[in-house]
Amino acid sequence: MPEIVRQSFSMESSLWVKLERLVKKKGYTNRSEFIRDMLREQLVQQEWEDENQEVVGTITMLYDHHTRLLGEKLTDIQHDHHQAIMATTHVHLDHDLCAEMIMMRGRASRIREVADRIRQQKGVLHASLAISSTGRALR
Repeated sequence: MPEIVRQSFSMESSLWVKLERLVKKKGYTNRSEFIRDMLREQLVQQEWEDENQEVVGTITMLYDHHTRLLGEKLTDIQHDHHQAIMATTHVHLDHDLCAEMIMMRGRASRIREVADRIRQQKGVLHASLAISSTGRALR
């Protein structure tokens, strides 16, 4: 088990009230875990600022599968970056719309590039990138 360090800090009472509300609203049982998670979120953001850092990201896209050649273009993009793709999931939302999730591990710049290329395709209605970490920097 990692060594625990206890730290006290000061803040304005109005900010303290907001912290208490957030802790309660998010369902945390204590402030320490909430603050640890806020710190981890900042560490992940910092990892993604380094374009060469190895990170994990998931691209979620919504698209009209009837758009001419879109399926082939999306497949080509994924094949161009196959070594970084860990998994994909494709679901049919209705007769026309599909959702697809692509989980990737690689350089932050490469994952952003794939997300941008997907967004640029005619027929892609929405694409978002959820950023995460390999976890090494979070220990």
